[in-house]
Amino acid sequence: MDLYKFCEWVEQTPIAAYMRYSPSLYAITETVHTLGIILVAGTIMVVDLRLLGKGLRSVSITELVSRIVPWTLAGFGLMFVTGAWLWASEARRLYHSPVFETKLVLLALAGLNALVFHLTIYRSVGQWNEDHVAPARARLAGAVSLLLWIAIIVAGRSIAYGPGYES
Repeated sequence: MDLYKFCEWVEQTPIAAYMRYSPSLYAITETVHTLGIILVAGTIMVVDLRLLGKGLRSVSITELVSRIVPWTLAGFGLMFVTGAWLWASEARRLYHSPVFETKLVLLALAGLNALVFHLTIYRSVGQWNEDHVAPARARLAGAVSLLLWIAIIVAGRSIAYGPGYES
């Protein structure tokens, strides 16, 4: 089965059809999706700004991360589930959207950046945990993350206005 046929099948599922024909369910789902994005991007940006030495400098990195990660994961869960429902309601249309593809690539890059950060740079956090400004590699990871999350939000908001969406 090719990807477009899969998109056609997904659009025929009951949840996708209900999402399409229920203005209130779509609006509620979109609102919860936005709340999930705010939790994910907002909490990640707080850590990124701390890595860059631009905020919460009196809080250790490990303390900040341990307090924020549960909120980030909760936001990711909301964002993922509601995003899947929104996608299912218009999977064929989004198949033709280069802006939607861009958003997915940016999300993958943000995830890869976080994975690399936690598997490499963060392993030595004990050496720089209390520093007001993190080492250059940690600052770079924070700056890249910050830029990626801004780009993800811009791409997400641009999907409905980009080429291919009207198909």
